[in-house]
This record gives sequence, C-alpha cells and structure tokens, in this order.
Amino acid sequence: METVAGTSCQNIGMRIGVLTSGGDAPGLNAVIRGAVLVGHTQYDMEFVGIRDGWRGLVDADFQPLTRHDVKGIAKLGGTILGSSRTNPFEGRGGIERINQVMGDAKMDALLVIGGEGTLAAAQRLADAGINIVGVPKTVDNDLSATDYTFGFDTAVNIATEAMDRLRTTGDSHHRCMVAEVMGRHVGWIALHSGMAAGAHAILIPERKTSLEEIVRWVKSAASRGRAPLICVAEGFMLDSMNDIHSERGLDAFGRPRLGGIGEQLAPLIEEATGIETRATTLGHIQRGGTPSAFDRVLATRFGMNAARVLHERQWGHMVALRGTDVVTVPFGDALGQLKTVPMERWDEAALLFG
Repeated sequence: METVAGTSCQNIGMRIGVLTSGGDAPGLNAVIRGAVLVGHTQYDMEFVGIRDGWRGLVDADFQPLTRHDVKGIAKLGGTILGSSRTNPFEGRGGIERINQVMGDAKMDALLVIGGEGTLAAAQRLADAGINIVGVPKTVDNDLSATDYTFGFDTAVNIATEAMDRLRTTGDSHHRCMVAEVMGRHVGWIALHSGMAAGAHAILIPERKTSLEEIVRWVKSAASRGRAPLICVAEGFMLDSMNDIHSERGLDAFGRPRLGGIGEQLAPLIEEATGIETRATTLGHIQRGGTPSAFDRVLATRFGMNAARVLHERQWGHMVALRGTDVVTVPFGDALGQLKTVPMERWDEAALLFG
C-alpha cells in the first residue's frame, strides 16, 4: 500500500547516498526531489548526492543534496547528479571498495535509480549485505515488475510529435518516411507512438517481419494517395536477419549499442517500391528535455515512496507501479524477464496498417 502523506514516524536520522545510473530519462530529477523532500520532512533523513552513477560511488565523488538543492528540479530533464554506464564491479570497484566508501562517508544506505543493468548490480550488492533500495528507470518500459516507468510517456510524446512532422514533409514530396525510435528488445515506444501518429506499419523486436510484408503495407498506403509512414524500433530484425543491427560496439555491461536499422530499411523499401524513401533516427532526442506531466507525477510518487521503503529498511526492494498504486517488490521481480509487447497488442495495431 502507498503510505506517505501523514505517516507518523520516529526520527531515525539515516544518511542516504543517492545515485542515477545508466541512460538518462525524463523524470529522474523528480524522483530525487520526491525522495529528498519526503525523506527529510517525514523521516529526518539526510541525503548525499553521488555524481555520475556507480563511478561516483567507487571514486567517492559526492555533492550536497539538501532541500535547497532539489528546489524546482521536477520539471527539468536529465539528472542533476549526472549518470554513466559504469560497472561498479570492474576496475577499482567491488564490494570491499563500496563498503569502504560508504563507511568513510557515514552512509547508512543507498538509493539507486536505474534500469535493468543498474538493478542487477544493486541486487548483487544487496546480496552482499549492503543496504540498498531501488527505483526503476527505463524509457523502453521493459521492466516486468512495473506497469509503467517514468520517461516512457515523454519518449512516446516526442516520437509522436516527430512523426507528425515527418508526415507533413513526406506528404509534400510524396515520399515514404521511416522513423526509427528507441526499443532495444521491446517495441512499446514504437507501438504507442506509431499508433498515435497513424503509422502505416509498426516494426518491433518481438515480431520478425518480412520485407515483402513491409512493401505490401507501403504500396497499399501509396495506392490511396498517402505518403507511407513506417515506425521501427531500433532492435527490430527482418525475418532474413540473424543478428540485431549494431555498428557501435558494446556498452560497459556488454550490451550492443543499437541504431541504424531505419537507414538499412529505407533503400530496401525504395528499391522494392520505386517510392523515394527517407529514414530519420530520433535517438537521444526521445529521452531529453522536459518530462511530461504524467512522468513528473509518476517519478515524484516513486521518489516519495522510495523514502518510505528506506525508512522501513526493506533492503533489496524497489518501488513499482501496479495499476495506479505504488507498491514495493524485490529487485528480482524486475530482472531476468523483460516485459515484451504481447502479440495480441501488435495484431490489434496491425489492423490499421497499409
């Protein structure tokens, strides 16, 4: 149950280190603000900002995080603490180093805000006895433990607006436009933004699709005098592909850096249809800038309830959204199995293709 406002509590005076790790997402600052305000006013907590994710924890790189420092930050994109994709167990990191840093800084616990990689590292630390609580973060909305993550709604809105703009230029030049959106392993952003923008095809990682199918949808739209619009997730693969398209190497957690499938599809579509085709990769635009109202509210509630979970000493747990309620779940519930787009959702959208 969500029990923040009006909770009576004893002053426990815990000192909490806060970090944001992995890719940034609109709403991170709202989480920080919610946690600091409720932690300070309700539970007499003191907060320390850890710069640039796990790197700042390993290097003991801190900054103040008082009520004054979080004033007015809920509407800001990015994160005031900075972020990185550092692996806390590589280099000079590890359990002993983190214990040492926390001891020297007199930190009683950690609040970590991040996605699957961050939460996996947090679980490993929790298993080693470190007091740690999490907040899930991913614009892809692919964590199975929560119905929604902050940043997703903003990314969908940005992608939808971008495709609305692409349609006008596509209409003007009678072109097929391919919009590549984020979605490493799941197609939630593509599904939602593609439906909102009225895309003539939505291509997602969960369903391999043939070039012939795509060409059929493109030709169908063109035959009705429309400029075809294709929305493709970065992790999509044609049925003729064996590996995901990646030209940018691996990140610190060994995952491929994706991007470019739209540019790969465009010439294939143009060759097969004779329709001039252009591709646009939205990339980091989707997770930059001001968070939507929905994401500000969700992120704020996550932060407020994270303070409660810290107060209750539910180490190894994180907050999550179930329906409209913020609940507490173990880290393990968010790991091991991604929340993918069910085929019935894609089939529903496919009724509108072409």
